[in-house]
Amino acid sequence: MAFLGIFLIPAIIFGIAFYFLPTIIAAARHKKQALAIFLLNLFAGWTALGWVGALIWAVIKEKEDPA
Repeated sequence: MAFLGIFLIPAIIFGIAFYFLPTIIAAARHKKQALAIFLLNLFAGWTALGWVGALIWAVIKEKEDPA
């Protein structure tokens, strides 16, 4: 049974990290809407459409403010 834990715990950690990949990318890119991306990822990420939408939102370039 301990042998199962050696693989199960890393698999769960990897799964959680993969699920929140859009949030991790948004935070790493210092997106202004990182909280909104996190909420979309949290509540709609379980659907393929919600997860892909959060991922696209996390990677698109923000418009620069005209100075």
